[in-house]
Amino acid sequence: MKFKTAVLAAATAAAIATTLALTAVAQVPQEAAIRKALGERLNSSAKIDEVNKAPIAGLFEVRIGNDVFYTDAEGAYLIRGEILDLKTKRNLTEERVAKLTAIDFGSLPLKDAVVWKTGTGARKIAVFADPNCGYCKRFEKELSNVKDLTVYTFLLPILGGDSPDKANAIWCAKDASAAWRAWMVDNVQPPKLLGTCASPVERNVELSRKHRVNGTPAIVFEDGTRVPGMLTAPQLEKQLAGVGKS
Repeated sequence: MKFKTAVLAAATAAAIATTLALTAVAQVPQEAAIRKALGERLNSSAKIDEVNKAPIAGLFEVRIGNDVFYTDAEGAYLIRGEILDLKTKRNLTEERVAKLTAIDFGSLPLKDAVVWKTGTGARKIAVFADPNCGYCKRFEKELSNVKDLTVYTFLLPILGGDSPDKANAIWCAKDASAAWRAWMVDNVQPPKLLGTCASPVERNVELSRKHRVNGTPAIVFEDGTRVPGMLTAPQLEKQLAGVGKS
């Protein structure tokens, strides 16, 4: 009896392995077919990075950079939208994009950031901000209402005008943190830059390109989660409370 059971188990395992192998083989041509079809129909500059099965039968996820789209098995249609799991109340597309855009907080060059804190500063966030960004100014004011927070601000002058001059002047001020807060919160012009000063602004621009930060403010949390755009103090508190719990 034991021998028969062992034989049956081995046969079942072999059948499962064969099925998985055939599925994998079938998946390769399917992915290739989708890539070929979309490549012919989309702008040639659109590089398809990944093609994977989507959570819905017959639907495939297409990743182009950090953008997620969906298509059919023939690559005849391209869908821009979100997949919501109504049973679990989860936004699957949003979760996927969050993973794609995550930034390793520990790898950030914090020496290139303006730093200030509230209370103990036990909790940490990094922010990419332009000194002339209105939403950045609103966010900076909201930060004053969040307890025990350390803020690392990477000056990112992407709005043009005198943004680069302001960013460099703030960094090169005697107290960069005070100059940054004075300008962003109280609208006090940063002191004029006299002479030369080694500024990390250009490195910050390269850092933003590396992580595809295309707008300000962009907020990065310790677990790598990033949020584009400003948050109110309550929204930030909620996000901080969930750090590391997913």
